[in-house]
Parts: sequence; structure tokens; C-alpha cells
Amino acid sequence: MNWKLILFIALISYGGYQHFSQRPILHGKGVIASQQPTQHSSKQHAFTHHGYHITPLEDFSIEARVLAAKDYTFGREADLSPVDLALGWGKMSDEAILKEIKISQSNRFYYWRVDTFPIPRKEIELQSANMHMIPADSQVEKTLKSVRPGQVVKITGYLIEAKAEDGWRWKSSLTREDTGAGACELIFVKSLTVS
Repeated sequence: MNWKLILFIALISYGGYQHFSQRPILHGKGVIASQQPTQHSSKQHAFTHHGYHITPLEDFSIEARVLAAKDYTFGREADLSPVDLALGWGKMSDEAILKEIKISQSNRFYYWRVDTFPIPRKEIELQSANMHMIPADSQVEKTLKSVRPGQVVKITGYLIEAKAEDGWRWKSSLTREDTGAGACELIFVKSLTVS
């Protein structure tokens, strides 16, 4: 067999794998993650993770639909958080609503766009968020990197502030009601299940 044909078959196979492994999971009409994220004061002491000083600010848990997932390799933030998940709950977990909203991620932000609002703007803002994931261990990281849009994730961990010895810092938002720069949650992920 000629090497060009082998290369062609390999590329087609890889493209097919990428397409099917990244294809969104469909659930049909209806809310699939109804609860608001929960948080409360953390009693967890500060600790070191990958050379960064981590201060838990709040204990945090969420069950939400994955709207988009983005891996990051470069930049200081990627040392801690190799994956961002744009998550939706309440009406933002309903496929009938989401099909009217165009969603993307770039440069650690989550973007949405509509031609006509299927629900009020405020509900989109209050029931979805971009969240920076810091995996507690290699198994959590592996699972995070396998997550696909449409899946439902259950995450428990901490909203945190990370600091480095040179003065660099990165701090989580502590509310779902903010938008724009600084509004993302920075989550130290202790456990993660995907369905």
C-alpha cells in the first residue's frame, strides 16, 4: 500500500474520531439541571498546589449542563487550570432554549449570541457561567479533558484564590450575578462525575 493512501486513511480516521468524540450530546426538550450552584464558607485551610498558594474561599458544588469546553496549554493560568467549562443550569440546560443561542469560548471567556432572545438576557446571565477548572489530581484532569458539550457534570470543590511568590494572583468570583472580566469562577475540583 502506498504511503499517501495510508496517510489519507489515517487523516480521515482521525477526523472522524474528532468529529464523533466532540459532537454534543443531545437530550431533547426540557431542563436537565434544575438546581442553582451552592456555596458556603469553607473551613478548609490554605494549601500548596503545583507551587501555588491556594486559599479556599467557599465550598462549592454544581450540577450543570456543559455548554462548551475549552482546553488551555499556554499561559500562566494553564499551569493551574488546563480546562474551562461553560456551564448552564435551570433554563440554560434546556436544549429547546440552547438551540437559539450560539455559544463559544476563547481567551478564558465564554461568549453567547442570539438573533432573538428565547429567554430574557438576565436569565441567560444568571443561569450560565464560564468556570476555570483546577483539577485536584490526574484522574480529575483526565475526566475534565474528556467532557463534551451536552453532558451533565456534578462538581464539588472550592472557589479559591491562587497566589504565586512573585505576586501573581488569580481570584474566583463568589457570585453568579456578575458578568465580564473577573466574573468567572475559579474552582479547585475535588470530585467530578459526568453523565
